[in-house]
Amino acid sequence: MALRRYLLSIPIFAFIFIVQESVVTQLRVPFGGFSLLLIFTLIWAAMSTPEIGALTGFGAGILMDLSQSSPGPMGHWTLVLILAGYTVAFLGYGDDNIRANPINIVFITTIGVVASQFVFLLLGLLLGQEIGSTSHILFLLAGSAFWTAIISPLLLKVISFTHSNVFGTRSLL
Repeated sequence: MALRRYLLSIPIFAFIFIVQESVVTQLRVPFGGFSLLLIFTLIWAAMSTPEIGALTGFGAGILMDLSQSSPGPMGHWTLVLILAGYTVAFLGYGDDNIRANPINIVFITTIGVVASQFVFLLLGLLLGQEIGSTSHILFLLAGSAFWTAIISPLLLKVISFTHSNVFGTRSLL
C-alpha cells in the first residue's frame, strides 16, 4: 500500500519537472526568477513526515540534476534536496500549528528555498565551481525569496489537495 502512494507521486513530480523545463525556464522575470520544482518539493515535504520529505527530496533532486540548466555535477542537487526535504518536513512534523497555517508553510518554504540554494552554492564552492560576485548572489537569493513568497500561496491549495489524495490524509489547509 505504501509503495502505491510513492508510485503515484512519480508522475506528479515528472509533470512539474516538464512544466519547469518547458515553461518556467523560458520566462524572463525580474529579480532572477524561481524554481517551480523546488517550491513544489518543499511544500510537499512540509506536509509530509520527515522520511517522506527526504524521499521526496531524493526524487526531486535527481530530476533537478537531470535539468539542462543545472550548473552542478550529478548528485549535487540530490544531496541538497534530501537535506532540505528532511529539514522542512522535520520542522513541520507533529506540530499542527505549523502544518495547518498556510502562512507558516509559505514562510518555511521561502526560507527553505533560499537556504537550499545557499547550500547549493556553498557545496559548489567546495567542489571548485565558479559562483560569481557576492552582490550578484545576494541579488539572486533575494529575488528567489521574493518570487517564492509570491508563487507559494498560489500553489499551496493545489499541492495540499494533491498530497491529501495521494497519501489518503485529510488536508489541514
